[in-house]
Amino acid sequence: MSEMKVIDFMKWRTPTTVFSAVLLLLSLGSFVVNGMHFGLDFTGGTQIQVSFSEVPNLENIRGIIRDSGYQNFEVVNFRTDRDVQIRIQETGSADVDQVEAAQATDIILAALQANSGFDVEILGTGFIGAQVGEELRDQGGLGMLVALIMIMLYIALRFQFKFSVGAVAALAHDVIIVLGFFSLLQIDFDLTVLAAVLAVIGYSLNDTIVVSDRIRENFRKLRKTDAVDVINISITQTFSRTLITSLTTLLVLVALSIFGGEMIHGFATALIVGVLIGTYSSVYVAAEVLLYMHITAEDLMPPEREGDEADAMP
Repeated sequence: MSEMKVIDFMKWRTPTTVFSAVLLLLSLGSFVVNGMHFGLDFTGGTQIQVSFSEVPNLENIRGIIRDSGYQNFEVVNFRTDRDVQIRIQETGSADVDQVEAAQATDIILAALQANSGFDVEILGTGFIGAQVGEELRDQGGLGMLVALIMIMLYIALRFQFKFSVGAVAALAHDVIIVLGFFSLLQIDFDLTVLAAVLAVIGYSLNDTIVVSDRIRENFRKLRKTDAVDVINISITQTFSRTLITSLTTLLVLVALSIFGGEMIHGFATALIVGVLIGTYSSVYVAAEVLLYMHITAEDLMPPEREGDEADAMP
């Protein structure tokens, strides 16, 4: 350990605390001002999948649908360049049913056949009611809340209560900022993005536990060392692993975002933002919470067992 150059990460804890606070305030402010731009999965609406005889121009398809009287919709390729998925969102009415959805399908199909210049074959249709969309949204939010509570309980039992507070603070920090990013840019938030947010929780938690485990181990080995120094040593020891893992993950996600098509673009974008902010939070947010809660070696080792455990250390 004496040969290792320890990086003083914690000297930046005040600027990083301010940085995190600014990101959180921007995210929360965007929730209030802009809200979330929910996709079809949460708002309800009609989904139409069609196949063209030739590769169509998506902008022309969007123009045809717009001219047919629809405003809230999205058009993306799926499977092949000739296959197009059209999603028409609800306008807020709870009275739209499958009959009206079928009528919308007929109108759009007729418009495409008349104006696209290609033969059009319908591959499938689907309908999600507004009530189902609201249930999906509520259950998704409840799922994230339950996940954070269970994680806090697990880390409190596995490590120590202060570690659980730090871990959950880091996870909540990551989730709010990822959601704030989507709210600020008004990117569609659908079930694939929700799945990405849950994946971000798992990714960030993995990083945080690795760092927390090394901090706990070093507190027991370096019992007379200042808490700031112990945390700096621990983060330095795990930093190369954290950096390599994040970079290799980002390479895959960037490739997915560029070449994966519009169907998974939101999923890849959420994970890219989540990996970046999750790496940052595992280095700073979780560790800073420990310092603000005045973590000490005594928190991790009951006084009556200190001598026995110290003797057992190599």
